[in-house]
Amino acid sequence: MNVAITGPNGLIGSRVIKLLSDEITFIPLSHEDLDIAHKEDVENKLNDIEFDILLHLAAYTNVDNAELEQHKARAINVDGTRYLYDAVKQKGKKMIYISTDYVFDGVNPPFDEESVPNPIGYYGKTKYEGEQVLGNNAMIVRVSYPYHTDVILSGAKSQGKPDIVTRLSQLLKEGKTLPMVTDASITPTHIDDIAEGLNYLIHNFKPEIYHLVGSKSYSPFDVGTMIARYIGAPTDLIKPTTFEEYSKGKAPRPQYSETISKKNRFHKMQALGEVIEYKM
Repeated sequence: MNVAITGPNGLIGSRVIKLLSDEITFIPLSHEDLDIAHKEDVENKLNDIEFDILLHLAAYTNVDNAELEQHKARAINVDGTRYLYDAVKQKGKKMIYISTDYVFDGVNPPFDEESVPNPIGYYGKTKYEGEQVLGNNAMIVRVSYPYHTDVILSGAKSQGKPDIVTRLSQLLKEGKTLPMVTDASITPTHIDDIAEGLNYLIHNFKPEIYHLVGSKSYSPFDVGTMIARYIGAPTDLIKPTTFEEYSKGKAPRPQYSETISKKNRFHKMQALGEVIEYKM
């Protein structure tokens, strides 16, 4: 199985390649190799390589900056996805598009594969438009708050954009006080579980929507408290705040982002509490 992968050096892509390379031959398409926002570059590059599936992980993911850089966010998340899909379709190949729980509005959770998207921020809107580009002709895999624990265990500095567990742990180690929301929910998802779930989906491809998400949702306050305990930091560094207060000056975000899956019967996803207990 040959899988071309955009975003191979990112948070999820790098781990997917590391864990699955024994079973899958990956063809990495980094930003240096391919600017997905340029149609001709996409056509030329994809015509030059042979693959069975394109795993599309590359995205503009800065939620706040997306409101300010709407043209850039759209060029990558919508236009780039369209160019890739058109080239994949031209070759008669398959495509898996990684999307996000930010396509939902955070009202009346939980959100499963049958829930109707209604994004409220520009980042979520572009990711949903990317989904709409594909229609029913590609696989869409939504993930939520992906994280890993390697950086914490090794004590190394995070390279690139840190995930929520890494970012909070680094700030807590510096003794920073962190305001964390009590009246909201998120669904942290271990990246190793995402990789193993993708392994199944790559080998059992269907042009459908799947959620690969953690098995339990938490308030951000609970997440911060768990991480503080995990690394031995004082839990009183985690200060409760409200969603309304935290949201001031920030891009719109879903308040209750409890995301679940009705379809995932192929890989047991862990809760953050399970991962931390196991790692400790």
